[in-house]
Amino acid sequence: MEILVHWDTQLFLFLNNLGCPQFDTFWLFVTDRLSWFPLYGILAIIIFEKFGWKKALLILVCVALMIAVSDGLASLVKGWVKRPRPCLTSSLDGLFRLVIDSCRGRYCYFSAHAANSFALAMYLSALFQKEHKYAPFLLFVWAAVVSYSRIYVGVHFPLDVLTGALVGLAIGWIFGKTLKIVV
Repeated sequence: MEILVHWDTQLFLFLNNLGCPQFDTFWLFVTDRLSWFPLYGILAIIIFEKFGWKKALLILVCVALMIAVSDGLASLVKGWVKRPRPCLTSSLDGLFRLVIDSCRGRYCYFSAHAANSFALAMYLSALFQKEHKYAPFLLFVWAAVVSYSRIYVGVHFPLDVLTGALVGLAIGWIFGKTLKIVV
């Protein structure tokens, strides 16, 4: 386990230090959950237009429940594993770029941002893939960019992001199975 944590830390330092001040504003925008509300609004409009009010409301309730499950699971695991965030790890002071203003939350394993974005990408891919063949690609690129932003700003290790992505994919797949019932 120590070797895995060491490699994860080294990969974090490498990836985080690839950043430069010219791109910090972009990555801060990407990592901010509020930045994506316009996209969520557009997706909601598309869902309402495609499925009508009743089915769209059921789909959006499923999305809200899925995000709640994903977030709750991330919080539960963080409290159980108790791996400190890079920005709170004193042995890493001065070795990486902390781009974000504040280091919220004490623990980092696993990334709720990654879990939520990959769950949403998986769920919406199942919803849109038949009629919009490029939608899954775009959704997964978006999820990967959001996930990487957490490493860039200095609040998650790569293993946090990878685990969050895998958990999100599983949760999105499970909730995607509900589409057969809802749609």
